[in-house]
Amino acid sequence: MKRGLPIVISAPSGAGKGTVIPLVMQALPDAAYSISCTTREPRPGEQDGVNYHFISEQDFEARVRDGQMLEYNRYVDHMYGTPKEQTERWLSAGTDVVFEIDVNGAMHIKESLPAEAVLIMLLPPDYATLEARLRGRGTDDDAIVRQRLEAALTEIEYLPRYDYFVINHTGKAEEAARQILAIITAERHACRRCPDFVKEFKAKI
Repeated sequence: MKRGLPIVISAPSGAGKGTVIPLVMQALPDAAYSISCTTREPRPGEQDGVNYHFISEQDFEARVRDGQMLEYNRYVDHMYGTPKEQTERWLSAGTDVVFEIDVNGAMHIKESLPAEAVLIMLLPPDYATLEARLRGRGTDDDAIVRQRLEAALTEIEYLPRYDYFVINHTGKAEEAARQILAIITAERHACRRCPDFVKEFKAKI
């Protein structure tokens, strides 16, 4: 059976992944969404088991010790990580899996699945737009906003290690989602993903 496609989407905080990724998932009804674990508190409107698995620091550390995380990282004073067992079940069953994770997690998955993972970075059009989006949320104080802006500059430095990037222009989330879907379609048809096709084709002559 052909393995599923691991689709990694990273974005600086404020790039709009919370709007774009649901649009991508709506267009991929057979794909699975990898729900990360985090130690941060839920934001307004977020649900446990839907947006994240919200767990304690102690629970998170125990899962790391038990080898239950495919990847994990600390970001702005909170831990984030991807459960390992469910991910492998999906991929082995031929199900594409969408990962919404930061650059460090993306690098871990790229290292673990170098021939399989597709890394896409979702970006704001410019720094001013990013800052305006972060301040417009009204959920973080100035110190946290500045931390997120500094983190964004660090994350963008990883862009050359990704396979693709998509710009999420304000008010055009649907277009960003369409571009991501086009990348996924192209990757499904990449020749390197079917190395045995010719042999299997000739075997049926």
